[in-house]
Amino acid sequence: MPVVSPPPNIVYILADDLGYGDVTCYNAQSKLPTPRIDRLATEGMRFTDAHSASACTPSRYGILTGRYAFRSRVPVNVLDSYDPPLIEEGRLTVPALLKRHGYHTACIGKWHLGWDWPFKDKGRKSDPDFTQPIANGPITRGFDEYFGTHVPNQPPFAFIKNDRLTAQPTAEFPGKNAEIFVHKNGPMVPGWKFENIMPTLAAKVEDYLRARAGDKKPFFLYYTFTIPHEPLMPTAEFRGKSGINRVGDLILQTDAAVGAVLDALEKLGLDKNTMVIFASDNGHGPGTGVPALLRAGHDPSRPFRGYKGSLLEGGHREPLIVRWPGKVKSGTVCDQVISLNSLMATCAELVGTNLPANAGEDSSSILPLLLGKPEEYHPVHLAEVHAGVFGYAVRQGPWKLVEARIKKANLGAPEALSGLYNVQMDPAETNNVIEQHPDIAKKLKEQLGEIVGKDAAKPRKTPYDDEDVPAGNSRKLD
Repeated sequence: MPVVSPPPNIVYILADDLGYGDVTCYNAQSKLPTPRIDRLATEGMRFTDAHSASACTPSRYGILTGRYAFRSRVPVNVLDSYDPPLIEEGRLTVPALLKRHGYHTACIGKWHLGWDWPFKDKGRKSDPDFTQPIANGPITRGFDEYFGTHVPNQPPFAFIKNDRLTAQPTAEFPGKNAEIFVHKNGPMVPGWKFENIMPTLAAKVEDYLRARAGDKKPFFLYYTFTIPHEPLMPTAEFRGKSGINRVGDLILQTDAAVGAVLDALEKLGLDKNTMVIFASDNGHGPGTGVPALLRAGHDPSRPFRGYKGSLLEGGHREPLIVRWPGKVKSGTVCDQVISLNSLMATCAELVGTNLPANAGEDSSSILPLLLGKPEEYHPVHLAEVHAGVFGYAVRQGPWKLVEARIKKANLGAPEALSGLYNVQMDPAETNNVIEQHPDIAKKLKEQLGEIVGKDAAKPRKTPYDDEDVPAGNSRKLD
């Protein structure tokens, strides 16, 4: 039986590359006010120790399947423009689970989990036929509706509705643009403007919510922002508003976009029985104006170090806020270590069902935490795992074991060295205490091995294994 009746609507808002320190309710010294996100926290529960499973594609895989992406064919890397789907055919997803229990489901925004694109020359797989349907996208992975872009800074530069492009990309993006951080040329819809992506998505979200307001079915909306990720093209309203740089402007725009969803829910009378979940897919992107932010006194990862792709806490500790009027007590804070993979198991408990043995293996329901019953919270792992480009990190309580493959990386801060850290006492991870606590390190290494398997001690090779990365040669993470 469902935990509550009627079951709540669920709106999951996922920001793209928003750092822990980019939100003022997490970083009081932030120079970029986020009043709408802060208000969401005062009206719900703010988690201080929530972690993405990785960056970009693998993080989204974990959110929708409740599994770490290192169990998939692409353990940590992101997908490129025309890569095939990462979520396996037949794999139970959050929307598919909720559909079984009467929910209408929609994804609006960035997908970045692959499609089976139709190619004019099947042998080359580099010349898509944009006039044909695109197979095995969101509407085959549990969503009733989809509208958005695969990745905003990857071609094709176009919107997709369900399984077709909404317009033909007959023009060509001219190539790299260092100012706005677009790194590829490729097919583009004539007149395409990057700054119009978020306003278009916002309008589609309001249309969707308006349609759902007239329906008695509960709904699940997975709204995946394309900001503050590059391309760095804020709308005219926010251009220059931060007084720092474009990524600063986009952080302000991100806050306003959250507020627009909350306003729409209230206007349509949906707010009282809607669980709103706000999170980010990974830490702040390291290559989009971090030095200027730091000079202005804004640290996107404060009080941690590291950025997107890093095993340091700043790479994967995320802002996570849940508002559920009448169920989640306003203004509460939870310090429990959790993973963003928790959505699958949480939804299963919410609708009163058990997950199959081969689904959501790495997901723990946080419903007890939300309902103020922490004694009933039972994580599937005693430790949470983060799989980064450069290795693995595993947490239990204050202890964090890092199994890194390189000495350091050019990601705005030195990469976490292999070792043991007490992140409660040493949030910047500057003091390796593995020699003082070999027993704890051994236990965590054993747990890591049990969770990840044989690849934990020797992760998949990358070009940067066991070497220093020269300045200017940081790996680009889309």
